[in-house]
Amino acid sequence: MVTKHLRIHGRVQGVYFRDSMRQQARQLGVTGWVRNRLDGTVEALVSGEPQAIAKIIEWARHGPATAKVTDVQIEETQGQFDSFDLLLTS
Repeated sequence: MVTKHLRIHGRVQGVYFRDSMRQQARQLGVTGWVRNRLDGTVEALVSGEPQAIAKIIEWARHGPATAKVTDVQIEETQGQFDSFDLLLTS
């Protein structure tokens, strides 16, 4: 299991990004959380098998059809989760 912290930049709020990411995560068996940030980015912690994490990161690089992702910052981190949740804006 690996856990990554993602910060997604671009037109990623108000475009169904978080719920779309939750759907993708559930399909891939990825756990963690996703939330909007006050600075306009989307932040996520994703945990799962390395191949599933690679797929969710690849998905995050473009997001849903209405998003326009300009950058995805990725950091190694730790954490274990039971599900994939939407959190409140921070």
